[in-house]
Amino acid sequence: MASSGIQGLKGTWDYVDGEHFDEYMKELGVGFATRMAAKGIKSRLVISENNGKWTVRSETSLKTASYDFTPGVEFDETTPDGREVKSTIKFEGNKWVHTTIDKDGKKSVVTRHIDDKDQQMIDMECGSVKARRWYKRA
Repeated sequence: MASSGIQGLKGTWDYVDGEHFDEYMKELGVGFATRMAAKGIKSRLVISENNGKWTVRSETSLKTASYDFTPGVEFDETTPDGREVKSTIKFEGNKWVHTTIDKDGKKSVVTRHIDDKDQQMIDMECGSVKARRWYKRA
């Protein structure tokens, strides 16, 4: 079993399953065509850290997107669906909490952690919509 907590998120992860992701994207304002394309995509996540700077890379058959961040420091991010947001990622206990706010003030919170099955759980919340995705180690 790999390490848990924040350090345990490092590595390569393959998409397993999800629930309510389409409703979540709709709440964010993601267009219909992009949501339909996203439904069939099984992404691979690669999370790494070098001297306190973290990188998250999402690889799919269509595109690869990545962002770098320092915990607790706000940064500009372009989401995989093309939205420009202000992001802050904080490490709270064993959870990684990624808060984004778009140009219209719409807020989204994505929380990552390792569950008791050594899978990466990603809980997403925007407005009243909650969604979840989970990944296993590649």
